[in-house]
Amino acid sequence: MTARGVIIAAPHSGAGKTTVTLALLAALARRGDIVRAAKAGPDYIDPAFHAAVTGSAAVNLDTWAMPGNLLDTLAAQAAHGVDVLVIEGVMGLFDGAPGVSHRRGATADLAAHFNLPVVLVIDVARQAQSAAALLRGFAAHDPAVRIAGVILNRVGSERHRALIEGAIASLAIPVLGTLPRDVALMLRERHLGLIQASEHADLAALINRLADVAERYFDLDAIGACAAPLRLPAMSSAAIPLPPPGQRVALASDRAFTFIYPHLIDAWRKAGAEILLFSPLADEPPPEHADSCWLPGGYPELHAEMLADARQFSVGLRRFAQTRTVHGECGGYMVLGEHLEDEAGRRHPMTGLLGHTTSFAQRRLHLGYRTARLLADGALGRGGATIRGHEFHYASLTSAGSDEPFADVTDSEGRAVEKTGGRRGRVTGTFFHAIAAAEG
Repeated sequence: MTARGVIIAAPHSGAGKTTVTLALLAALARRGDIVRAAKAGPDYIDPAFHAAVTGSAAVNLDTWAMPGNLLDTLAAQAAHGVDVLVIEGVMGLFDGAPGVSHRRGATADLAAHFNLPVVLVIDVARQAQSAAALLRGFAAHDPAVRIAGVILNRVGSERHRALIEGAIASLAIPVLGTLPRDVALMLRERHLGLIQASEHADLAALINRLADVAERYFDLDAIGACAAPLRLPAMSSAAIPLPPPGQRVALASDRAFTFIYPHLIDAWRKAGAEILLFSPLADEPPPEHADSCWLPGGYPELHAEMLADARQFSVGLRRFAQTRTVHGECGGYMVLGEHLEDEAGRRHPMTGLLGHTTSFAQRRLHLGYRTARLLADGALGRGGATIRGHEFHYASLTSAGSDEPFADVTDSEGRAVEKTGGRRGRVTGTFFHAIAAAEG
């Protein structure tokens, strides 16, 4: 028996999906339901909030980056033994990469694949009856995607609510909640999204406020009645997204290094690998008994001075790299370079294991899916293997250095992506975040 599931989506980013998802999770958990959450598409920050509310790790589900058997395996694991699985969407409901229908990374792909109902969150702050026309279009756009209800966010007044609900009444789509504009639940943000859950000193109080809001403004019984069993195909075997980079993996883990997908860690452990955490910000080197080291993404640009002063870490990492594999993703890649320029333009020496220099003062958004064909054996797999993932950062590569290229990388439309990372000896690094090995 699998859980019943529901998807929280919206017409666009910033409509309030995360607030609504967290409030719903908190209220259902308070009622005694066993709840778990998942996030559509690539994201590190929202799942950490989901986990804080539910007490269980949240998984990412991505129809573009994940082979079908991995997608189904992760969904089945998330649904096992729980009452309700709540999946938070990404961007707008139908937004995704161009390409094969239902394999675009869009939230709608998950709704169609798992036959799950969608609750659409509409920000009505600058509209009234037009919300009904918007809802009509979303409900009719794809017959495989069912809009089971709508939650109105940022409602200005009782009259405003009545106008919108009156217009929606003819659509036979129930209004499942209305959040007033003055409800003070804005979650603080920084350049890569929300301030992380671990940085909220008042997180427990925030979760309680979210539950209060959902109990007051949502029809929880009606939302629960919308949820439907997941449609899961029979699976021949569980999928492994990426082989572990070693038998004992030293994993950097602190405020500067936080971005690694739980499904990777879980798969490595199931494959028999031991994960050994260490903190570069605490000036800890990778453990000597590890046989590989992984520096994940995060916020090294906010801690560049501390990292530059962490001599035991940098000396230990350089010694480690003489005999063992080291890989850095995004923020980890920045730390493997010669220098990191912070927001104020100050240059800080990094570990120098690769020859590039990065800058957070010269900011430009890099965002999108990526396919990487590895050019040599390394932490992500054998040379020639194809890995799917994504890139999301504001840092710029101000000097590429002279290291060997790490991979041939293309975007979701097959266009070549420049400046894709480097390799030197046993050290590799890239701005690219790995999600899973490609099918075939």
